[in-house]
Amino acid sequence: MAVNLVNVENVSKVYGTRALLDGVSLGVSEGDRIGVVGRNGDGKTTLIRMLAKLEEADTGRVTHSGGLRLGVLTQHDSLDPAATVRHEVIGDMADHEWAGNAKVRDVLTGLFGGLDLPGFPKGLDTVIGPLSGGERRRIALAKLLIEEQDLLVLDEPTNHLDVEGIAWLARHLRERRSALVCVTHDRWFLDQVCTRMWDVQRGAVYEYEGGYSDYVFARAERERIAATEETKRQNLVRKELAWLRRGAPARTSKPRFRVEAANELIKDVPPPRDTSELMKFASSRLGKTVFDLEDVTVQAGPKVLLKHVTWQLGPGDRIGLVGVNGAGKTSLLRAMAEAARTEGEAQPAGGRVAVGKTVKLAYLSQEVAELNPNTRVLEAVQQVRERVDLGKGREMTAGQLCETFGFNKEKQWTPVGDLSGGERRRLQLLRLLMDEPNVLFLDEPTNDLDIETLTQLEDVLDGWPGSMIVISHDRFFVERTTDRVFALLGDATLRMLPRGIDEYLERRQRMEEAVAATAGAAAAKSATTERSAADQRAAKKELQKIERQLDRISEKEAKLHDQIAANATDFAKVAELDAQLRDLAGEREELEMRWLELAEDA
Repeated sequence: MAVNLVNVENVSKVYGTRALLDGVSLGVSEGDRIGVVGRNGDGKTTLIRMLAKLEEADTGRVTHSGGLRLGVLTQHDSLDPAATVRHEVIGDMADHEWAGNAKVRDVLTGLFGGLDLPGFPKGLDTVIGPLSGGERRRIALAKLLIEEQDLLVLDEPTNHLDVEGIAWLARHLRERRSALVCVTHDRWFLDQVCTRMWDVQRGAVYEYEGGYSDYVFARAERERIAATEETKRQNLVRKELAWLRRGAPARTSKPRFRVEAANELIKDVPPPRDTSELMKFASSRLGKTVFDLEDVTVQAGPKVLLKHVTWQLGPGDRIGLVGVNGAGKTSLLRAMAEAARTEGEAQPAGGRVAVGKTVKLAYLSQEVAELNPNTRVLEAVQQVRERVDLGKGREMTAGQLCETFGFNKEKQWTPVGDLSGGERRRLQLLRLLMDEPNVLFLDEPTNDLDIETLTQLEDVLDGWPGSMIVISHDRFFVERTTDRVFALLGDATLRMLPRGIDEYLERRQRMEEAVAATAGAAAAKSATTERSAADQRAAKKELQKIERQLDRISEKEAKLHDQIAANATDFAKVAELDAQLRDLAGEREELEMRWLELAEDA
């Protein structure tokens, strides 16, 4: 029977006049891997902070089992800025200790790309203070994962990790014996790692068995029971379930929900996108040319990120762009956006970017554009346009689109300055879409967005008729919204991947193995060279010793010849001296043979 680790009994928490949690009772047992989902602001972080006893409940109580070893990753680390990475992560372990520890090697390689921390200026001896938030985040995660715990509580652990890092973390957590409670918006990660789900909604927490796919099915089933047939047909949860059941790469290979019930629920749900109709509409809006790149070279300062790239973004193309951090994904989009902004006048370091005459580009960058903090949400959207045509006959007012993106009527009159980071991100997306672009560049659009908002954004993009490039570490979002995946593998080239992100991860692994093999061969060659030089030095030393021995033998032989001449009539004495001469001759022959062998090596 599984041991109970944490009990949450009738817990409530109120902020201002709003009850974030109202009489919640939950438990965490050994072996549990729990994913926590819900809208931003509904209390996910508050729940896990109370679970970890980092925050007190207003009513109710939280109890931990005796001797519980608890590890917590919060959204703000407590690292010492004056300390080095080595001090925070490795602690007092000697080099031979941590280098011989398989877990430490796995964590450092998985989170930093190698034991020498290649992205840090002084490796493990880098001082933490000047590092970026993302780098500090990975250091805090590494410090946590190297230790042993009974329970891990993680708040957004995939933030600042690339696709490879997220895949590694999922594998690592599956193999750990620790129980896990994890808040994340990464739906692929939830499906890979979690076996239970907690859905935080309006002060309550609903529990579901299984990962994200199972949770979607259970919610859809609940909607089916509660709703009319027509409401069911329009339900976004059922649409997402259809995506999951029809072979989405992001879901688990063996779903635990009842397949027959799921198929019955989605039998009349059409595919998310009518690709051929969207392509036809996009072509009528954009013409034949959107972006044509010919022999393009992209630089960031003196560093060449991409060279001799020839590529085309056509009407209706929906492209996912993945790659290692620093490979040039954002720089490529910026080069294309700059060419569009200047009507082709601004060009990259080499080659040419041709832009279609009808292109109307909207570029969502990673930086949130600042708005007047006193402007209301609805006013900020209406400043762009009062109504928007989303294609396929879907027209919305500014207020209706605000509702779609989670800004209810009350929230629409909130000043922009009072919005959270995620809400500002949503507002930025809204304003872009209100301008009716026909080309979208989305650079990490999922940052700070909760799952419900992501689902709504995906629904809007399903019917959006235009060309689109998405950069994201959220593989579920990439696979859900795009039709083809291209990759920057860090070798200054752009490649299409027919099998998508799975193929990207396989290629990256092969590249890392090849680099490791090359490094191993170089080390072996270096060692061989060092051994060869040492052998030569030893051979020369021995040659000199043999030559001295041969000189001494020659001296002894000369003395023996003199003694034989002096004792010519003493046959017994001559026989004795002759035997000594033959011994010296034998010794000379052995030394001369050895001298010849060493002379070849020296």
